Amino acid sequence: MTVFFAVFATVFLAELGDKTQLATILFASDGNTHPLLVFFAAASALVSATAVAVFLGVAAEKWLSAFPLKLVAGLGFVLIGLWTIAGHFAESN
Repeated sequence: MTVFFAVFATVFLAELGDKTQLATILFASDGNTHPLLVFFAAASALVSATAVAVFLGVAAEKWLSAFPLKLVAGLGFVLIGLWTIAGHFAESN
């Protein structure tokens, strides 16, 4: 259960306020669209995207088991964060 909660918390926090959530908010705010339709469509899309990610992760583990995937993923997130911060400073100048 520890892994479940770690994955849940990580994905949940990563999804808060991202483009996917904002797009879902826009669809849900349309008065002509039923909220349950938006919910099930968005949930199905997220489940499908996650299935692709899990499939790619399993394949990557088989082919790259000697490669430090967690290190590369961590560095990738750090680089994206630095890029975001640099973009913020570039916009404010």
